[in-house]
Amino acid sequence: MQISLGPILYFWERNTIVDFYEQIARTPVDIVYLGETVCSKRRQLSLGDWLDLGYKLKSRGKQVVLSTLTLLEAESELSQLRKICQNGDFMVEANDMSAVQILSEQQIPFVSGPFINIYNAQTLQLLVNNGLQRWVMPVELSRQTLDQILQDARKLGMADKFETEVFSYGKLPLAFSARCFTARAYNIPKDACQLICGKHPDGMPLQSQEGDEVFTINGIQTQSGHHYNLLPQVTAMHSLGVDIIRLSPQSQGMTDIIQQFDNARVNGVDNVAIDSDNCNGYWFQRAGMENCYLK
Repeated sequence: MQISLGPILYFWERNTIVDFYEQIARTPVDIVYLGETVCSKRRQLSLGDWLDLGYKLKSRGKQVVLSTLTLLEAESELSQLRKICQNGDFMVEANDMSAVQILSEQQIPFVSGPFINIYNAQTLQLLVNNGLQRWVMPVELSRQTLDQILQDARKLGMADKFETEVFSYGKLPLAFSARCFTARAYNIPKDACQLICGKHPDGMPLQSQEGDEVFTINGIQTQSGHHYNLLPQVTAMHSLGVDIIRLSPQSQGMTDIIQQFDNARVNGVDNVAIDSDNCNGYWFQRAGMENCYLK
């Protein structure tokens, strides 16, 4: 089983990003996803910059995948999407159906990101026939649903035609909107946002009236309030047939998190404890914000 590092979901400064991936190059991560998936205004790095980072990571033994925007709102963003899909060097993670269409029409193999709604083996088969080589399970699905999809894929005779990747650590990306919630929180318009999301390198906590961290606001993206953490489930995922466990970049302690998951995949899991401010409810068919290891 491999470990992947998903794309950075937050707005970080250019030097911070470069330094971050220099650290990642020295970790046991196998696959690295690069690119902006949340907001097209975040232009600290150009496509050429991302490609340069990709070449450096590839030279250090990492498989590199370029990720696309999830919500496209302008023709300029569609033009950029085409350039990413036609980069010619790295596989692409399609995060919306326009990327899937471009890639399939040009017969370019691709990864479907967690924002592509694959809820059954028949949908998976349709996309496999159009070039899908790996899918990232939508984050709201459970272990039982994944097991059923993979069983059905075996019945359809296509289980060996794709890889399965599961989002296993990080703030869950739940929803996107045309509105920027971070700008709204600062009472400034989206069109003049001043990239205010940069003040929150791990997102902006949104609390309930009772003081619970229900959500995290990240520009136009809404995330879970707590970190989704499937560390105790690494062995179970392997048994299900999961090929890749995905970790989502955080601004602090990422190398330690990677090491914990690497230890779990190499040595197995034995009574691993996770923090009380983690969540994993979706995996167990419960409310997403629950931490089922505290029950």
